[in-house]
Amino acid sequence: MTTEVLTIGKALNLGLRKAMEDDAKVVLMGEDIGKLGGVFRITDGLQKDFGEARVVDTPLAEAGILGTAVGLAMRGYRPVCEIQFDGFVFPAYNQIVTQVAKMHARSRGMLSMPIVIRIPFGGGIGAVEHHSESPEAYFAHTAGLKVVAVSNPVDAYWGIQQAIAAPDPIVFLEPKRRYWEKAEVDLDATPDPLFASRVVRGGDDVTVLAYGPMVKTALQAAEAAAEEGRSLEVVDLRTVSPLDLDPVFASVRRTGRCVVVHEAPTSLGLGAEIAARITETCFHSLEAPVLRVGGYDTPYPPSKLEEDYLPDLDRVLDAVDRSLEF
Repeated sequence: MTTEVLTIGKALNLGLRKAMEDDAKVVLMGEDIGKLGGVFRITDGLQKDFGEARVVDTPLAEAGILGTAVGLAMRGYRPVCEIQFDGFVFPAYNQIVTQVAKMHARSRGMLSMPIVIRIPFGGGIGAVEHHSESPEAYFAHTAGLKVVAVSNPVDAYWGIQQAIAAPDPIVFLEPKRRYWEKAEVDLDATPDPLFASRVVRGGDDVTVLAYGPMVKTALQAAEAAAEEGRSLEVVDLRTVSPLDLDPVFASVRRTGRCVVVHEAPTSLGLGAEIAARITETCFHSLEAPVLRVGGYDTPYPPSKLEEDYLPDLDRVLDAVDRSLEF
């Protein structure tokens, strides 16, 4: 067993390296990912070791990056595209939803699009406009795309490799403010399936669902609740399309209560779909309505206000209190 203590950022770097070693058809593309190693240094050292033909510094042209990736995928390559910041993905939105997501169906299965679109997402780093978005609902709503949101170094290391090896296009969301979180990673382990949720803390009173950067917040809320004698079960969804809700249904049937947490705006967010699915499936087990904790329905604020915008421990605990009052 080979175990290392890795940050999420380093785990992604090692996962990309392993994927490139295993398959010569894996090609990385993005702005400043080569010599600089990316603004978050996720691709640090990869161009030096694999060359400029496999780690490509692209122009500042997200639509061009994704359009090129479509052509490469059609010729048998496995492009991994880095979108430098979440808010920069929208110039490429047309390519993603009209080409990447639909090419397999359009060709009646003759063409595959094994493309990974890496997006650092979410807030919490004190950045300027367009650098702190949570665009997952746009992509989860698009048939033909799969959307993964990792929360820890273990899932980062294994998940990026699984995504690259998959035959379908995957939007791979990375919680940028958690890039420096550390954990032990067994580099020889058998990983969990990519599209599977996981109970990360057992509990009996309320089920708390989260993904990406909010998993840590949910765990912190569970710790605080335990000091008051309340037992929260925390489920890391890990993937938002497809949703793996069987473990969620099993949890909710035990606790009778559920709170869904995400950074994205609450209205029409993933929490709404999850709440509806839980209500449809677990209606007779619920002791309270499924509650949502999310960002406000406003543009992402200036950095000095982001702590007031982002869901935090207190807002999660407030929702837990409201749930238990029913």
